[in-house]
Amino acid sequence: MATFREHGSRPSLTERVEELLTTGGPLPIVAAGDPVLRRGTEPFDGQLAPALLARFVEALRVTMRAAPGVGLAAPQVGVELRIAVIEDPAPVPEAVRLARGRVPQPFRALVNPSYEPVGPARAAFFEGCLSVPGWQAVVARHTEVRLVAEDERGRAVDEVFSGWPARIVQHETDHLDGMLYLDRAELRSLSSGEAVAERWAQPTPEAAAEALGFELPGR
Repeated sequence: MATFREHGSRPSLTERVEELLTTGGPLPIVAAGDPVLRRGTEPFDGQLAPALLARFVEALRVTMRAAPGVGLAAPQVGVELRIAVIEDPAPVPEAVRLARGRVPQPFRALVNPSYEPVGPARAAFFEGCLSVPGWQAVVARHTEVRLVAEDERGRAVDEVFSGWPARIVQHETDHLDGMLYLDRAELRSLSSGEAVAERWAQPTPEAAAEALGFELPGR
């Protein structure tokens, strides 16, 4: 008897995740232009058994660290579930730490995350994405947000993030809504990684704003 798979039906979510995990190493990261990054995600509601969820979260961690990056969302590896991971050792100079509020963040998994701004303040900095390799652009984001989520074990997360950690939370949650950082970016600031390293490595993007002709919040 012919199976559904033999007739070309799409593998189940469990099957797709199991297949992804057979590599045993970092997962391939989907690049901009793939529809999976634009479709949004479905809330996690037990689609993966606990053991498989734990393996998937670990694979996201391995992939994020290998890239390297400070966050990774499930759609970036082709899985349309509302799951992301974040971690930032923040090995940056003191001037950068002070200007951007970049402080170390431990590894954590975020399941079904959502955020809301805390206060009206916004800050703009260059930002990049593992799914848009080789480019960065200035993005204005809320400086403080309240994150509500669960971890991979179902424990509630309700926490306020500020500075760079708040930026990471917003960036990764946006991925789960089918958004890329470029959707929020000041496009006149779009710069290659080389240009950012050579010209715009200052703690803040004021020089880039003046030279490239774009506005920053509060100016």
